[in-house]
Amino acid sequence: MSEEPEKVDEPIPTSNIVDMMFSGANAGGTLDTESLIKETQKRVWSSLKKGYEYDYSVDESDKFLRAHVAQKMPMIVMFVDLAGSTDMALLLPPEKLGIIISSFSQEMRFVIRYHGGYVLKYVGDAVIGYFVAEENPLVVSDNAINCTKNMIDVIERGINPILSQYEYPELSVKIGMDFGENVVVRYGSDQIRSHIDILGPSVSIAAKITALAAPNQILIGEDVYKKIHPSLKELFEKVEWHDNQWSYHNRETGKIYGVYAMHL
Repeated sequence: MSEEPEKVDEPIPTSNIVDMMFSGANAGGTLDTESLIKETQKRVWSSLKKGYEYDYSVDESDKFLRAHVAQKMPMIVMFVDLAGSTDMALLLPPEKLGIIISSFSQEMRFVIRYHGGYVLKYVGDAVIGYFVAEENPLVVSDNAINCTKNMIDVIERGINPILSQYEYPELSVKIGMDFGENVVVRYGSDQIRSHIDILGPSVSIAAKITALAAPNQILIGEDVYKKIHPSLKELFEKVEWHDNQWSYHNRETGKIYGVYAMHL
């Protein structure tokens, strides 16, 4: 068993780190990627060593969606799916698996919130996020792409080194996203407790392309690709599908809807 990391401070409470992220993002990015990775390592190490539990009490998405029920909003929808979780479930004790899934999901939440997005929900080993693009879809699209890049970075340089010290399997993710208008739906009359969700083609497309992604691969729909900065477009290449892997057609052009893969 490897030695524990040296000079690891107590983890910063979730509410504090989220505040730091937003103050940094709004005031010139004082919390950079290296700081994100450092704080990730503190929290994950504390989770494995001391049973540190993340704070789930703040639900910014729920508050936002309830204020926009029955409205149609342009959004980028993002699926972040933990690869290989079935094998981990077979290899690890339930309590250890729970810590890993919890740590993964919350660290992804921190990155999404840092880039101005919301977490819609956690579904098993997947995190579903969204970025509202009403005011400036070009900037929001760039933020979403940078978010995915930071997710991979946080996993590879923040989470995995700590897991390796405890001889746990390293994590990888499959990420897919698409842009489109989504309707905010509340399932019930109770304005506070009724289940709330978003519906739209971009949700379905993001889910489908995520299922086709390889571990640590980022796939985006062409409606996202068209909006990102040219410097970010250079990071992507169009996916050539074979054997009817992808058959979704653009409703406006009738052509196969383009999907682009990031080459990291």
